[in-house]
Amino acid sequence: MEGPHHRTTPLSGTTRRTALGLIVGAPLLTACSGIQQSLSQFSSGGPEGGPAGPQQQPQAVGTGQVKIGLILPLSASGNAGLAAQSMRNAAEMALAEFQNPNIQLLIKDDGGSPQGASQGAQQALSEGAEIILGPLFAGSVPAVAQLTRPRGTSVIAFSTDSSVAGRGVYLLSFLPESDINRIVDYSSGIGKRSFAAMVPDNAYGNVVEAAFKQAVGRKNGRVVAFEQYGADRATPARTVAQSLGQADALLLADDGESVVATADALTAAGANLHNIQLLGTGLWDNPRVFASPVLQGGLYAAPDPAGFRSFAGRYRTKYGGEPVRTATLAYDAVALMAALARTQGAQRFAPETLTNPSGFAGIDGLFRFRSDGTNERGLAVMKVASGGGTAVAGSPKSFGA
Repeated sequence: MEGPHHRTTPLSGTTRRTALGLIVGAPLLTACSGIQQSLSQFSSGGPEGGPAGPQQQPQAVGTGQVKIGLILPLSASGNAGLAAQSMRNAAEMALAEFQNPNIQLLIKDDGGSPQGASQGAQQALSEGAEIILGPLFAGSVPAVAQLTRPRGTSVIAFSTDSSVAGRGVYLLSFLPESDINRIVDYSSGIGKRSFAAMVPDNAYGNVVEAAFKQAVGRKNGRVVAFEQYGADRATPARTVAQSLGQADALLLADDGESVVATADALTAAGANLHNIQLLGTGLWDNPRVFASPVLQGGLYAAPDPAGFRSFAGRYRTKYGGEPVRTATLAYDAVALMAALARTQGAQRFAPETLTNPSGFAGIDGLFRFRSDGTNERGLAVMKVASGGGTAVAGSPKSFGA
């Protein structure tokens, strides 16, 4: 690991491991709970979250020639505003740690609304922004894309909702699809062929269902039981429990507290969860999961925690507080922009540059943008133990073809 100066490094095609400049020396950090769902849980003002605060004034950070728009809900109420401030800090930290970056960040506050995001994007574009980072909320992404697409300007948004990705709009976020693909591929590699699953009956569960069934099919496995649950877990748990004799792996995709409640419902329905390989997503990286006796030995896909640990230490030193888990997204985005500005000339933010199949190395490991705007991450496989997650398979060093 390098010292305090970290470079964003796209991995180039000719020398797949060569840094084009992303974050390749950055020590990795510890994944906290709620990676995929954390953004969807932010409130953005209104009756539940309370009124948003006064809009923050636009600010330019850095003196480089390449201008980058950064749109965040800085004045939004509740968790959204706190997350936005942490992400802004991380963005400025990336700028400070990158050696002589030739970029200038044009920071805009969207207040957590599509209208604010549109205004912020319009300002940034009129000031010469070549690419837009943000916004955070899925509802605000189309408002920005309406302005950027006619100009051929790319957007790298932080939403976890794959439906807002598309031509010229890329998501740099933790998507459930990557977790599911990794854990199913790993399970298949250790001989698991028959799968059961219980997932929540919500938008996250719907995404997991589609990814899970596709991933199992790709590996020529079979899904012997799949149930979604709402407030009532007991009925779907009985259905799954009756099918577990035909399965050798069981996916429970939800956050920490809900996963424990689901496991308890299955146990109450007569399932012996010690006789089956339990599988999860990055949302399992949670103290409640590690403390659950029935989930011990379960496997889940998540970023290698070393990266976040290192980042969080540097963040604490600089800002005197803890970063939100998604702060690494803003850091990686800015570091990538600085790297591409340094190495890719006039093509720095072109779609073919952003969708380099070799990908980029970030704080949370490898990632690459797909042409449809979604992303793929190189994740580790972790095992649940009482002291926390322990790696059983590390993050890949490169993407396959």
